[in-house]
Amino acid sequence: MSRQRLTLLGATGSIGTSTLDVAARHPERFEITALAAHKNGDALRELCRRYRPRYCALLDEAAAQALRKGLREDGISSEVLSGAEGVQTVAALPEVDTVLAAITGAAGLLPTLAAVRAGKRVLLANKESLVMGGALFMEAVRTSGATLLPALLPVDSEHNAIFQCLPHAAQQCGTSLPGVRKIILTASGGPFRETPFDALRDVTPEQACAHPVWKMGRKISVDSATMMNKGLEVIEAHWLFGMPASAIEVVIHPQSIVHSFVEYLDGSTLAQLGSPDMRTPIAQALAFPERIDAGVTALDFAALQALTFAAPEPGRFPCLALAYRALNAGGSASLILNAANEVAVEAFLNRRIGFLDIASVCDAVLSEAQATAVPRTAPTTVEDAIEFDAAARRVAKRHVAARHSRRGT
Repeated sequence: MSRQRLTLLGATGSIGTSTLDVAARHPERFEITALAAHKNGDALRELCRRYRPRYCALLDEAAAQALRKGLREDGISSEVLSGAEGVQTVAALPEVDTVLAAITGAAGLLPTLAAVRAGKRVLLANKESLVMGGALFMEAVRTSGATLLPALLPVDSEHNAIFQCLPHAAQQCGTSLPGVRKIILTASGGPFRETPFDALRDVTPEQACAHPVWKMGRKISVDSATMMNKGLEVIEAHWLFGMPASAIEVVIHPQSIVHSFVEYLDGSTLAQLGSPDMRTPIAQALAFPERIDAGVTALDFAALQALTFAAPEPGRFPCLALAYRALNAGGSASLILNAANEVAVEAFLNRRIGFLDIASVCDAVLSEAQATAVPRTAPTTVEDAIEFDAAARRVAKRHVAARHSRRGT
């Protein structure tokens, strides 16, 4: 068996490290060819010591320069590339078969598209690629010329669960789903699903990042607390599975055992269950259509207590409603919402605005955009997407500054 050669975009994050853990369990199947990250050069240096990739890349130029020096001191010959161009280069390496796309935020769009256009099998954990330019991205998947099918495999636990519950003939993302009535995404509800609403005004970044079930990065942990993450997953599901917003439902499931459902026209509902460990969907995507050991403990059904489900409270989770609103608006509304959220979450983590201000900023930016023709104009090129994203961020920063000023008075 020839080994599958991998590039990991976002290698130092939680998804990247989980992928490396799975791959290391099967050295006969997987070879780490390239590792890329944003700016965590120290962590990437340690990974280079362990996995000895031929290439590594950092978006941050200064961090890349420090990494070059460090690897020389370590006697490691990995070639270090830098900047957006360097990360795109490792995403499209001719010798690579599969690319994990796990760089978070808008920064992941260009390298993920580069991998798709180079005909790689892409394991998608960067939902922003679809939120920012869903039609553009899925068209690139369809015309990529990838020789491995399916060319796109979702790694998010919810979308991977849906993928697993689909008929074999429909397991090519972006195709129609005959016989499917709706898909149901589960959500843990984050750390504040039972917190009195008035107390949310005083939530700290540390509290918002303390997810009760999943171990994630700070940004995605805040998104989980506001349920913006689930809203972005609704948008992602629309593009991956071709379902309208009206056929995508969200339910709160605090135990995070059922990862999503697919409801069929005949009344059947299929679900994928598993421990809340990202190594399961990663292993499924890496080895598809086979199954491999992921190092995850199987469920003990005799020991499980009740599995509960509930509808999310709109007043507690306004970000979820904003995502549906953006999806229904079409055009570049989803892109605008994502940009506003990234700016607002960063401001919250830096203690410039409060927790409840995140939704307020997103609402204000989306409303301001909807008063113009912008949401009715979908990006037709990557350059359009980047331009619209930058414009939305400028508006969001203005709203953040206004709220920060009021907090200081």
